[in-house]
Amino acid sequence: MALFSADALNPGVRKREVFGWAMYDFANSGYTTVVITAVFAAYFVGGIAGGAAWATLAWTSALSLSYAIVMLTMPGLGAWADRHAAKKKLLSWVTVACVISTAALAWVGPDQVALAVVLIVVSNTFFSYGESLTASFLPELAKPEAMGRVSGWGWSLGYIGGMLALGICLGYVLWAQSQNIPAAQFVPVTMLITASIYALAALVTLALLKEHAQAQPNRPRPAGLTGQMRQLWQTLQEARQFKDFSQLLACSVAYQGGVAVAITLAAIYAEQVIGFEKQETMVLIFVLNLAAFAGAFGFGYVQDRIGHKIALGITLLGWMLTCVIAALSTTKGQFWWAAAIAGICMGSSQSAGRAMAGLLAPPDRLGQYFGLWTFAIRLASIVGPLTYGLITWLTDGNQRLAIASTAVLFLLGLVLLIPIDMQRGRQAALAASSLR
Repeated sequence: MALFSADALNPGVRKREVFGWAMYDFANSGYTTVVITAVFAAYFVGGIAGGAAWATLAWTSALSLSYAIVMLTMPGLGAWADRHAAKKKLLSWVTVACVISTAALAWVGPDQVALAVVLIVVSNTFFSYGESLTASFLPELAKPEAMGRVSGWGWSLGYIGGMLALGICLGYVLWAQSQNIPAAQFVPVTMLITASIYALAALVTLALLKEHAQAQPNRPRPAGLTGQMRQLWQTLQEARQFKDFSQLLACSVAYQGGVAVAITLAAIYAEQVIGFEKQETMVLIFVLNLAAFAGAFGFGYVQDRIGHKIALGITLLGWMLTCVIAALSTTKGQFWWAAAIAGICMGSSQSAGRAMAGLLAPPDRLGQYFGLWTFAIRLASIVGPLTYGLITWLTDGNQRLAIASTAVLFLLGLVLLIPIDMQRGRQAALAASSLR
């Protein structure tokens, strides 16, 4: 708790509450690490879909569908949470839904592609809701000048959670393999382990985190799907007055698309292109999380000192280097270098992006505008992995070309980052809130 310095927090915010907030990153990181990255992704392609040529495209399509749902609904849900001062209540609902649907993945067996797709769409949708809602608490907890390191605290603790979940799963998988238990039997157990850790850690968040917002009963109330679409359109139109926030959204669509490729396809690439075994892949992802922890925590302090924009730019250069090394790797040792750099860049880029959104969003509309930020990164999560999947399909499985092309997304993100003026954007956000 000593790492959570009180001078970084807003008046009235206690260190234990920030710890509770950061514990949600700890809770949900196991889902990303075990389900989306290290275990279930590769099992879906190789075990459930039998290594079919369309398997990678099916996996990326399932994730893309969940991201599309989140894109269209999260701004409206965020506006509802702002209106009712109910971000924490909504967070508790989506957490329960994600835990249950993650546990249900344990019932998916070989050839049950349709069931796997449905459960991935459901679980990843609710995971994404929780990620957005948690991020919207950041500006309420941290002072503007300390938002980078507080965001870094959360991300770094998240990677510890991911390592814990993966470490327990790895220990079980190694035991299961020593007993000649097949993947169709040991992978389901890892889903139950992940869901259990998610549930237990999230209880800490729900016990310690407070709702700081005030209800806004006079705000318009969109009804039904049509109302959600109208809310999304209105928010997009309203955001145009915040030039730098809108520029950040465009930048995020580009570079987060590349990050999404790393998260969703690292295990598939390691196993099918480089030749990693299942347990080797899990060790690889474990070390990647260790590097990401260092990147998120260390760069959290660095970005407060040198500026979020410069810090993010440095990580985007690192991401481009990662893509080149991964595409050229012919041995496991070479690919380990790519994974180490990716881990450091992943933690720092995720932390910097969340902090920048917190600074540029109007303080009285955090749920709504973090919903829009989620819209951007989920659009990226469709563009990146789906493009990767299409390239592999059209080139008869050439994943090296697909990973090399991902560097273009990071380059585009770097170009779109350059015009952002953090000071101008922060002043615009504060001025808009003072007029309401």
